[in-house]
Amino acid sequence: MTTQDLIDPPLETIRFHGLKAGPKLLVLGAVHGNETCGPNAIARVVEDCRAGRVSIRRGEVTFLPVANPKAYRQNTREGDRNLNRDLRERPQPDDNEDRIGNRLSAILRQHDMLLDVHSFTGEGVPFVFFGPEDNRGELEPFRHGAAEAAFAACLGVDLMIHGWLDIYVRLIAARERLNLPRLAVTEGFGTTEFMRFAGGYGVTLECGRHEDPASVDVGYRAIRNVLAHLGLTDEAAPSTDHRVVVHMDDLVICEAEGDRVEGSWKTGDRVAKGTPIARRADGTVVTMPRDGFIIFPNRKAKPGEGLCYLGTESRRRP
Repeated sequence: MTTQDLIDPPLETIRFHGLKAGPKLLVLGAVHGNETCGPNAIARVVEDCRAGRVSIRRGEVTFLPVANPKAYRQNTREGDRNLNRDLRERPQPDDNEDRIGNRLSAILRQHDMLLDVHSFTGEGVPFVFFGPEDNRGELEPFRHGAAEAAFAACLGVDLMIHGWLDIYVRLIAARERLNLPRLAVTEGFGTTEFMRFAGGYGVTLECGRHEDPASVDVGYRAIRNVLAHLGLTDEAAPSTDHRVVVHMDDLVICEAEGDRVEGSWKTGDRVAKGTPIARRADGTVVTMPRDGFIIFPNRKAKPGEGLCYLGTESRRRP
């Protein structure tokens, strides 16, 4: 280990202040270090702002291009662990992501809205994850459901998905049935969950494959769109028509080594009831229980992880 490895790199932010009142937006990139579309898309928008092609008239926007510098330098998903899990403030941080999490939590608290820009490994269309409806429940009480859904719809991607924490609770229960080590609900908390906890709202944008240059274009367009949607710029607000909204409400868990996804599914694929979607190690076929959607098919799933998640068309509309 070199001396440099022992030094925590700082987090660099770039902020533009409008001269009129307005909301405070935070845009994150590289929460996972090998997802470079966020930093690249942010760099393009920052250059637009500096060159006068984009003018922040109201409120303020803070760009944090590289949220996990250690992982980014290594070109790995994680520094020591997944920054987008169990994100919270820790008086005694143990690892790289704990230390970042303390600073990042403070930054999140200073803002009203969050756009967290990501990419993914496999094939599939860009999509956005958003949160629950307004509620006073114990899991994720929330009061910005309509505003967050409209925020998600403005980004320019056609697929919107909600239901993450509810399905994470179901994953915990499924692991318990298999007598696997228990996960805490807080393991499902990332940047957007913390943002909602802190009183704001935010979404996770998945722009496409890591190495696809088009993913940078998706991220760039989304940032420009959200600046217009929130009124930070004078650009026309984008259209939010023709969105497919999916409620992620079920999962197929990997129960044993050898369980696998059946078929070449991608997130957002429509699947008819009765279609084979997974095969157990003993040869048992798992079929789609109803007409719906495949989400996050995982061909490298280990026991206790989701082979795939399932969704149905949501009644929610932005």
